[in-house]
Amino acid sequence: MLRKITLALASVGLLAGLTACGSSDAQGNDKADGPLKVAVNPVPHGEILEYVKKNLADKAGLKLEIVSFSDYVQPNTALKEGQVTANYFQHVPYMEEFSKSKGFKMTFVAPVHLEPLGVYSKKVKDLKAAPQGGKVAVPNDPANFGRSLKLLADNGLITLKPNAPVTATERDIASNPKGLKFTPVKAAQLPRTLDEVDLSVINGNYALATKLNPAKDALALEKAEGNPYANGIVTLPEKKDDPRVKKLVDLLRGPEVKKFIQDKYQGSVLPAA
Repeated sequence: MLRKITLALASVGLLAGLTACGSSDAQGNDKADGPLKVAVNPVPHGEILEYVKKNLADKAGLKLEIVSFSDYVQPNTALKEGQVTANYFQHVPYMEEFSKSKGFKMTFVAPVHLEPLGVYSKKVKDLKAAPQGGKVAVPNDPANFGRSLKLLADNGLITLKPNAPVTATERDIASNPKGLKFTPVKAAQLPRTLDEVDLSVINGNYALATKLNPAKDALALEKAEGNPYANGIVTLPEKKDDPRVKKLVDLLRGPEVKKFIQDKYQGSVLPAA
């Protein structure tokens, strides 16, 4: 009797294992003919992918499924857990810092566009008018914090020490003549700080999502030339040669998408070189 029970339990376990394998296959993430699931932030990444899905994907033989997240963490978590095959929301410095802190590897396949980081204010109309001891809200992730400091340095509000890294912190500030006080905030919440601080350094996608126009509303805006912060397609190392990923990259870097970005965003989002 004990032997029969043991055999029955083993059979149940085997059946469960086969069922689990079947459900994994049903996701289609690992099938070359299945849909390519891509995690995005809604603006502008989701909008750009929707254009590709509606206008280009079918002709290219690409089945595209878009999964939207509102923050900068969940798209990478979804990639790690196999819920998506790729994501499109981040630049290389952010990917490298995230990979280092979370202990898993990702591959940046290709750049698509740049969302210029901008300095915004409801209290001053010129950076030179920033008050002594002014409050400045900046993104709280290391890569974009350092990026914010570089933007402020490029516009004369602070200076950074020679060879300051892309993940520069306040310790890398060489001079701060106005005694600016920095408050790290989750990137998605930065537009909400405009009523509370003197300056807010806001990521382009969140500026656009809250109806700010980076090209018109920013007091200072990043330049595209030599900029390492282009957003692009990211996947796991073992998926970098997936034909679906390569096909998507070709579409995103093609002339149709470049024109769509230029026409829709009017300089607030720039096609990557």
